[in-house]
Amino acid sequence: MGRAKASYSSLTLLRRILLQGKAFWPHTTGIFLLSLLSVPLSLLVPVPLKIIVDSAFGNVPLPQALTRIFPAGFEFNFANTILIAVGMLVLIELLIHLHGLISWVLHSYTGEKLVLSFRTLLFNQIQRLSLTYHDKTGVSDSLYRIQYDTSSIRTLFVNGISSILTSVITVVGMLYIMTAIDWHFTVIAIAIIPFIIVLVRISQEKMRNQWFDVKQQESSAMAVVHEALSALRVVKAFAMEGHEEGRFVKRSEHAFRSTLKAAYTSGIFDLLIGVILATGTALFLYQGSFFVQAGKITLGELILVMTYLGQLFSPLKLIAKSLTSFQSAFVGLERAYTLIDKEKDVEEMPGASHVKRVSGGVRFENVTFEYVKGSPVLQNISFEIKPGQKVGIMGSTGSGKTTLINLLIRFYEPTQGKIFMDGRDIREYKIADYRSQFSIVLQDPVLFSTTIEENIAYGKPEAGKKEIQEASVAAHAGDFIQRLPAKFETEVGERGVQLSGGERQRISIARAFLKNAPVLILDEPTSSVDIRTEQMIMDATKKLMEGRTTFLITHRLDILSHCDVIIHLEKGQMIDLVMNDKSGVLEEKISSFRQQAV
Repeated sequence: MGRAKASYSSLTLLRRILLQGKAFWPHTTGIFLLSLLSVPLSLLVPVPLKIIVDSAFGNVPLPQALTRIFPAGFEFNFANTILIAVGMLVLIELLIHLHGLISWVLHSYTGEKLVLSFRTLLFNQIQRLSLTYHDKTGVSDSLYRIQYDTSSIRTLFVNGISSILTSVITVVGMLYIMTAIDWHFTVIAIAIIPFIIVLVRISQEKMRNQWFDVKQQESSAMAVVHEALSALRVVKAFAMEGHEEGRFVKRSEHAFRSTLKAAYTSGIFDLLIGVILATGTALFLYQGSFFVQAGKITLGELILVMTYLGQLFSPLKLIAKSLTSFQSAFVGLERAYTLIDKEKDVEEMPGASHVKRVSGGVRFENVTFEYVKGSPVLQNISFEIKPGQKVGIMGSTGSGKTTLINLLIRFYEPTQGKIFMDGRDIREYKIADYRSQFSIVLQDPVLFSTTIEENIAYGKPEAGKKEIQEASVAAHAGDFIQRLPAKFETEVGERGVQLSGGERQRISIARAFLKNAPVLILDEPTSSVDIRTEQMIMDATKKLMEGRTTFLITHRLDILSHCDVIIHLEKGQMIDLVMNDKSGVLEEKISSFRQQAV
């Protein structure tokens, strides 16, 4: 799977995460200062060994900074010198581990809080993106970006920036120390750096492309898992577990091969870096051996330089490897910010007005809508509904009934034409305010994996228990709820699987009663229930429709007789609009449509 050219440069992404993590700058500063503290601690590590070699076994005096600690007359003999070196070693190790503990706690706290903040931002953005985006991409890709791509900000902001800065300072410090011992060592170290820079530049773009492929393949594999588990009853009914397993394995193998390819490229790069650094180490040892023989430096100083050399090359290798391995994090950030920066299909107009409650007057004016350019789903739809009227929408499957409602609720924007509510273009209202004017009862009621009480109160979280109970009674749901062991505290399971279809539908109607919105949408509310349950639901919906502008989508033609207006759609066009004015035209229309259906 190929990829498009990167939308963001690495510098752009770094700038954005610095702004994104502005609230965590104090924490990052603490991490950086702790990282700086690791430099002098690491410089102290070889000192005890040097003291033993040069001062215990040799004749080199102990450093004055150390001798001043001890009282006058203290004898720095062999045994005491060994004890001093051993004591220093224990103290240095204790400080290093204490430093590591504090760093780990601060890293963990900052990283987790930063990722949570970033995930929340991305989750909010995904919820606000239009249904058009979600229809095209599906749920699994969004889940992958929220769960995995967002963690890239921790890799770069918390671990990356501080570790690279610390490594740079360590390199500078080591170069200074080696220059103080002998400038030839510094020349050898500096001569190695250009080769590493060339390797990093070559590998960066290649690694970024490969990690993009890995994430695309992993997201694709996750899509299979999400689809199979979401439709598990269908999978089991058709005994297709093996088929779904095969699909998952096939896509996972693609991701596996992409990961191996990226790991191989990274391994080759590490090998080349290792060869360059080994060459530098060999040159140091070769040059240093002759310096010891010539008396320019002591053997202890050579050991000290070789130890520092390891501490110089280690951060150099870390910088080089980080700049390459961070390409995975850059890809994750790019995928996350691509979503954050994605323009919404339904945008709120500047200066949009608040609205508390509409009357419910609706007008469509030459509305056309296309999911795909050049293929209109609705064409030139025009009609006007007065507040409180009940509107039946009929038509064959695929005629555009649900799309009409989606445009009214402003899930999508018309390709052409305008929609008015109470005489105002619906785009002039605040989106959240406008959508709050609707109560919706769907053919397949959507419940959340929480209690019955919380599901009923979903559209009005501040509702009291009495209001919730009254809404359940109005929806003919009170009796079956009272028979449940936990009553209103009963957990309904994912998507309400613990309840029957009719029970879920009545909970959905109770939710609409409680919300008490001025406009009601009923989308096939009785299509999948038995006759007795259908009658209960219809009794509840008739009561719910009172005093509200109602749009009823149904194939049950007998229900349409309760409507004031019928809109007949076919192939995206409005075939007819019939008013229930007691002239018999409505009954004639319903009878005609029933004959056509037969």
